[in-house]
Amino acid sequence: MVADDRELTAGALYEVADRPVLGVCDRVFGSKRHTEQRRRTHRQVHSRRQNDGRPVASGVVVPVHRPKVEFFDVENGTNTDPKGFVREVERYRVEPWGLYMARHSDHHAFHYLESWLIPALGVRVSIFHYKPEHRRDQDYYVDIGEFTTGATVWKAVDHYLDLVVRTGRDIELLDVDELIEARAAGLISTADTHKAIELAVAAVDGIASHGHNLDSWLASHGMHVTWATSIAQPTSGAP
Repeated sequence: MVADDRELTAGALYEVADRPVLGVCDRVFGSKRHTEQRRRTHRQVHSRRQNDGRPVASGVVVPVHRPKVEFFDVENGTNTDPKGFVREVERYRVEPWGLYMARHSDHHAFHYLESWLIPALGVRVSIFHYKPEHRRDQDYYVDIGEFTTGATVWKAVDHYLDLVVRTGRDIELLDVDELIEARAAGLISTADTHKAIELAVAAVDGIASHGHNLDSWLASHGMHVTWATSIAQPTSGAP
């Protein structure tokens, strides 16, 4: 990766924090969209976070990793995570435009996970049902990546960038440094790097233009997502 390429990638990502809600000129990709908008969105840009959403301590170096790959076996009702652990899925729901998954979790911070995989938008939208002592100030967590469908198995390839959405309030862009460093290490192609940026920008602008309401943004694309109305908290002593 040449220095200029890396600088353009970094510049594009950090410029997301100052973009108008819609139609800004995206110099990284050479486009010339100049639609004027006065409305602006509250956005924050952060680097790495741990698996439970906590920021990595300043000065801590986290080794760059290859894009994480995950599988969703609709026929057999399982979810294979990037480390190869196979977990039972409580519910799958297939739509022409996406896949819904809901399952219990043995993670120390959350006990239940809901996700929508939406290939056309390059996003995986999740709600983490945190344990009371680990609750986060977030409504949705959005992974940017490549999502492909198969006859019975869906595949997700994570492209590093993530968004935290707080409905009606703001959006955080996470893991900027991870994408930049992965590109520098040759772990992700220039094309996929730029695509990840485009997808993240589109998601941020789209969500912000709908009042920071992610469900409304998806509905504007004809994608009407639903979520569990209630999830029971794990009983004391449960994993």
